[in-house]
Amino acid sequence: MSCFYIYVGIKHFIDPNWFINIIPPYLPWHLELVYLSGLFEIILGLLLLIPKTRKLAAYGLIALLIAVYPANIYLAFNELPQKMMGISSFAASWIRLPIQFIFIGLAYWHSK
Repeated sequence: MSCFYIYVGIKHFIDPNWFINIIPPYLPWHLELVYLSGLFEIILGLLLLIPKTRKLAAYGLIALLIAVYPANIYLAFNELPQKMMGISSFAASWIRLPIQFIFIGLAYWHSK
């Protein structure tokens, strides 16, 4: 799980436009939000590796996953970002949305 978050966090810096596409238009500072969420994913992913900070990292990931959920909702219900990312509405809504809850559950499991 740690490697996944570190990898995705790095991807925020390598290809920020991929993530910008799913930020709802009502939010300001799209590029900054992509970098900030990527930074948190990297930091929290690293903290998962350390037993003393694992619980804090797990709760931080839960908060982060909840914070970015509006972007997944926006992606699921808007055709333009789906086309820009090259994914179907089925993948965006019926796969991606529930997977967030699995990730939240995994993060909670790591807090124990």
